[in-house]
Amino acid sequence: MPRTATIERNTKETQIRATLTLGGAGKSDVHTGIGFFDHMLEGFSKHGFFDLALQVNGDLHVDGHHTVEDVGIVLGAAIKEALGDKAGIRRYGSFILPMDESLCLCAVDLCGRPYFVFDCDFKAERVGELDTELVREFFYAVSYSAGMNLHLKMLSGGNAHHMIEAMFKAFGKALDEACSYDPRVKGVLSTKGALA
Repeated sequence: MPRTATIERNTKETQIRATLTLGGAGKSDVHTGIGFFDHMLEGFSKHGFFDLALQVNGDLHVDGHHTVEDVGIVLGAAIKEALGDKAGIRRYGSFILPMDESLCLCAVDLCGRPYFVFDCDFKAERVGELDTELVREFFYAVSYSAGMNLHLKMLSGGNAHHMIEAMFKAFGKALDEACSYDPRVKGVLSTKGALA
């Protein structure tokens, strides 16, 4: 059965509609109004094998903060809804991804409890039209909206473009592993009997 969720979120700052399918073909149709952010979300989709359709109308005349953060909120909500009761999934996923001089570690626990650790410093303030400080805000929003434990650690890096791209791709790979089924898992992978 396809695990798909469609989430709409409308505020005075952003209007967002997203459809996410877990275990898809890695197809994406993403329009946030921030070109580099689109590129990163497309990489997340492609390398995590998630099908992602995302349409955003945000107050970019102010800045990119509301758009980036609210996309994180919506994407996290879509992940949570698409996972359903989480029966049979691996729950944990991790990946170390190289991108030229950059090396990123990402670890995910779909435990139902949000917690976020971000260990990265960018030397550049912007990549394209994306403020680099918004990368942390995006992943924080995903973590808390999805109810996942998410760790991102840049083991080495220099070029901000490479560092951010490594993060998004590593997150896609780690999340794909955590979402995937393991035939040995009966019910949910927890001694408590629930992942919430």
